[in-house]
Amino acid sequence: MPRSASGFTLVELAIAFAVLGIMAGVALPSMQRFIEHQRTSAAIGTLMSHMSLARMAAISRNRRTTLCPSMDGVACDVGTDWSRGWMLFVDENGNRKADATDEVLRTDLEPTSRHLRVASTSGRQQLRYLPDGRSAGANLTISICSLDGRLLGQVIVNNAGRPRSERPHRSTACPA
Repeated sequence: MPRSASGFTLVELAIAFAVLGIMAGVALPSMQRFIEHQRTSAAIGTLMSHMSLARMAAISRNRRTTLCPSMDGVACDVGTDWSRGWMLFVDENGNRKADATDEVLRTDLEPTSRHLRVASTSGRQQLRYLPDGRSAGANLTISICSLDGRLLGQVIVNNAGRPRSERPHRSTACPA
């Protein structure tokens, strides 16, 4: 009685791996865009929640609060780079610096993916809320960009203190 062999031949296995390789090659760019979109969504969500916390703290404490970029959680950084983190503090004397007497409410160091660059406009580098919840001064725009310079999303705070987010509809260069 002849015995039938079970299993795959080498040719069948090679064809299966070739099809699998082609499918992975087609799916990889879509997966990378999906991951980038999710990282951007997480960064926008984190920024907006901290902005809402800063506004709520200013109103509930009847004090000025400041949200600023910080890489150590102790002092505000000079510049527009928010990628390394930020801190929220009650600014008792209104000097926009975290003094020893100011209460630090929240620090978030390395809040975003290392694959993203987060930067504010050069005209306004900090977000300050007044006791009535307004954000006096010009609008603040924080841009979330890819490392290759594409704008992925923005968080904009108006003078009333309300943050909103937006994403570009087509590929746009990140603001300098």
